Amino acid sequence: MTDIRSYFPLLSQTVNGKPLVYLDNAATAQKPQAVIDVVNELHASLNGNIHRGIHYMAEQCTARYEAARERIRAYINAEKAHEVIFTAGTTAGVNLVAFAFGERYVRAGDEVVVTEMEHHSNIVPWQLLCERKGATLKVLPLTDSGELRMDRLPALLSHKTRLLAVAQVSNVLGTVNPLEEIIRIAHAAGVPVLVDGAQGVQHGRTDVRQLGCDFYAFSGHKIYAPTGVGALYAKEKFLDEMPPYQGGGDMIKTVTFAKTTYADLPYKFEAGTANYVGAIGLGAAIAFLETLDAAALQAHEQQLLRYATERLQRINGLTIYGSAPQKGSIVSFSLSGIHHLDVAQILDKLGVAVRSGTLCAEPVMQRYGVTGMARASFAFYNTLHEVDALAEGLEKAKKLITN
Repeated sequence: MTDIRSYFPLLSQTVNGKPLVYLDNAATAQKPQAVIDVVNELHASLNGNIHRGIHYMAEQCTARYEAARERIRAYINAEKAHEVIFTAGTTAGVNLVAFAFGERYVRAGDEVVVTEMEHHSNIVPWQLLCERKGATLKVLPLTDSGELRMDRLPALLSHKTRLLAVAQVSNVLGTVNPLEEIIRIAHAAGVPVLVDGAQGVQHGRTDVRQLGCDFYAFSGHKIYAPTGVGALYAKEKFLDEMPPYQGGGDMIKTVTFAKTTYADLPYKFEAGTANYVGAIGLGAAIAFLETLDAAALQAHEQQLLRYATERLQRINGLTIYGSAPQKGSIVSFSLSGIHHLDVAQILDKLGVAVRSGTLCAEPVMQRYGVTGMARASFAFYNTLHEVDALAEGLEKAKKLITN
């Protein structure tokens, strides 16, 4: 772990005079030096706008941008590189599908299905689509343990259902959803599936062909890459039929005042100057991950999850939300008698960074009857000692507030 942590310069700093314990990885992960170096190199000595100039820097950046696309294709096992669209992140990818898929396939009276555990970014775009088209949004509910009510899924799907959108992993409960089963049931009903991979892609390889999903969106900053970049995988047949989401440079073949024709895939959906620095940085992050032992990293994250769950359960008055048998390395909780924001602020004074609030999932808060939660989320560079620091900080918070 000392070797792993040394790749991430930010982890060695102090906060409020304490060694930083960074446990907000579900919000954003830290960046390894390899990614920082690539981004700095591009800004310092190789900055040329892609797909336009024929000078050296433009051609070098273009080649590296497309190499990053190919690396992502291989990492998620998409069939074709042009099925990978660069976006600004998961939210942008979901909105792209909600608009372009919605324009092509959704009409008044149709239905879109989401789940009760979704992040706002996988709820609001579908609400906007339904409002725009006169369609209906339907919701697959949760159990008390934080698992989807799979027994209710077949009945939610009908000849009116145009799409099912589901998180790979809940950003609040940590629940790892049975995607293959969900997709099998949906496809049997003729319903395509979008997977929000924001909390899944960084915790192990995702094979989109094995899953069979029709769309898969994720963010670079969750997988140790720069912010402001992500990718959307979509099956070619949908990309061919969907209209462009945005118009502008780089997504056209010809433009006249009479008619515009669009570029071939994937550029049809990449209007304007791309965040090519971010995209190349995303490729560098995946290259970095591929040098590590993925199975060992996953095992370590699961060890952190088990240890944190056991350690926090020993604190009187602490409630953990989400107890699904399959969980990602996320623990959301509340401490009796202490507001979740106060919990986070006290921990911050002790150098421990966690998230607090509604966690961009207000329906989940409503499901459990709370106004908010605190959340500790772990990456492979975290340690058991840091879990102890979290628990000790919570015990101090309890004594401070309740005494």
